[in-house]
Amino acid sequence: MENALGISGPQAILMAITASFTVLGLVMLLAALFMGRRWKPSYAFEFGFIAVMVGLVFYADWSSNNTYTAYQENLNAEEKSLSGNYVGEGEDAFDRVITVIAFQWGFAFINEKDEISRNAAVVQAGDKVLFKIVSNDVIHGFNIPVAQITAEIDPDEKREMWIRAPDEPGKYLIQCVNYCGVGHAQMKAWLVVTDAGDTASLQGGETTNGA
Repeated sequence: MENALGISGPQAILMAITASFTVLGLVMLLAALFMGRRWKPSYAFEFGFIAVMVGLVFYADWSSNNTYTAYQENLNAEEKSLSGNYVGEGEDAFDRVITVIAFQWGFAFINEKDEISRNAAVVQAGDKVLFKIVSNDVIHGFNIPVAQITAEIDPDEKREMWIRAPDEPGKYLIQCVNYCGVGHAQMKAWLVVTDAGDTASLQGGETTNGA
């Protein structure tokens, strides 16, 4: 969770490898154009290169499958006491009411005092939180794995869902799960859970970029 908005993790590793091979390919292409004599790689080099490519494919598939399996386990869980769709209880039934604006490629959270925070929704441990979600451009997904719930938001509609914030303070992943363009993979945010008695962190209109 701590690396969800950072520069580490399987996705970042694959992107770094892809960028490295791209640069290496360009260097080799330029070298081939200006070298006086053609370089012929050995069979060992060729087989080694193929082995690296096959290994990267298997690594990418393994990483993707692990992520997919984890999300399916959360979303298909029978126990839904931690979250649900809005059932018309009225906003007074919730400890927190947060408006969520999804956009390419991030989330903005607006609390009851019209204080806005980008990519971080701050709540207290154990709070029952109502999210009122809209999209201002394309179809987005809103997924909180720890709460075992997801929603799809069309640009012309509003979705409402609630969660019970975890009892343990910390930072929990929020992400878009509908492909929404080239920046989709980085469309992530934090559910920041503070101690139940910590009211200072919920006031003052402090903004954050989720770092």
